Amino acid sequence: MRILVIGAGAMGSIYGARLSLHNDVTLVDTNRELVEHVRRHGITLEEGGVDTTFHPGITADAASAGAVDLVILFTKALYSRAALDGARPVIGEGTCVMTLQNGAGHERLLSQYVPMERVVIGTTEDNGAVLGPGRVHHGGSGVTNIGLAAGDDVLLLERIRSAFSPCGFDVRIHADIRRLVWDKLMTNVSLSALSAILQCDMSFIAADDHAWSLCTGLVDEALMVAEAQGLHFDRDVVLEKVRTTSLSNPDGYTSIMKDIQNGRRTEVDTISGAVVTAAREHSLHVPRHEMVVALIHALEDRGRS
Repeated sequence: MRILVIGAGAMGSIYGARLSLHNDVTLVDTNRELVEHVRRHGITLEEGGVDTTFHPGITADAASAGAVDLVILFTKALYSRAALDGARPVIGEGTCVMTLQNGAGHERLLSQYVPMERVVIGTTEDNGAVLGPGRVHHGGSGVTNIGLAAGDDVLLLERIRSAFSPCGFDVRIHADIRRLVWDKLMTNVSLSALSAILQCDMSFIAADDHAWSLCTGLVDEALMVAEAQGLHFDRDVVLEKVRTTSLSNPDGYTSIMKDIQNGRRTEVDTISGAVVTAAREHSLHVPRHEMVVALIHALEDRGRS
C-alpha cells in the first residue's frame, strides 16, 4: 500500500517507520532539518532496550510523494487543515484519510478532503517520545482501533489491516468506532483538561476532593452529550476508569498541560471543544466545558504574551 504519514513526531515516526517494512511509505514534516536527517540516517526506534533503524521516504513537500492509497494524519489537530491542504495533490478518487489523533470530531474536517465513506477514524494504544532528531522511544504498543466515519465498507478496512498487521500493529475493526473515540475522550476532557488548568500531575485530580468534584462534573457533561449521540456509557465504569488512571500516574503529565507550561497552543478545541461542539448540535448546555475551553485559551494567550 502507498501510504503518506503527515507529521514525523513520536507517533508519526513509529507508524511511518514500522509501516515501511511492508509498504511504500513517505513521511511529511515541515522541519527541513529533521527531513534531511531522516533522509540520511533513517528513523531509529528504541523498543525494549533494542535500537532498530528504518528507512521510510520523507519529504517537506507532500505533493512530491505522488498519489497514495492512504493518508494518515499525525499532526496536532490545530495544524490539520494546513497539513491536508498541502496533501491535496496526493489525494485521489480512491484515497482514504485516517486520523488517530487525540480528541473527537476530526471527521468534520477530513470529510472536506475525501467523502465521509473514506474517512477512517480511530484510537491507538501505542505511545512514544522523541529522544532526538530521527530517534524515538517506543514506550508501549497496543491495539490500533479503526472504523469508518460513515458507511460499512468492511473490505476497505480489511485492506488497511492487511497493510498494518505484518508490520507489528494489532489492528481491530469496529462498527461503533465513535464509541471508542468518546471512551478515550472521557479521560482527556477530565484529567487532561484539569491538569492543564491546575498545572499538576494526573494523580492530584483523584486525590484532591475539590479537583475530583470538578472532574466528575466534566465527565457528567460529556456523558450527557455522548448519550444524545446514541453513545451509551455506564457512569460508574467511566468514573472508575478515570480515577484509576489518575491515581496510577503520580508522575503523569499530559501533553496539554506541557503545552501550557511551554507557552504552546494546545489541542483543546478537539478535546474539551469537541464536547462543546457536539452539545450545540443537540441544543445542550455544557457550561463546565465551555469554561475549560476559555480558560485554556486564556492560558495560551498568557503564555504567548
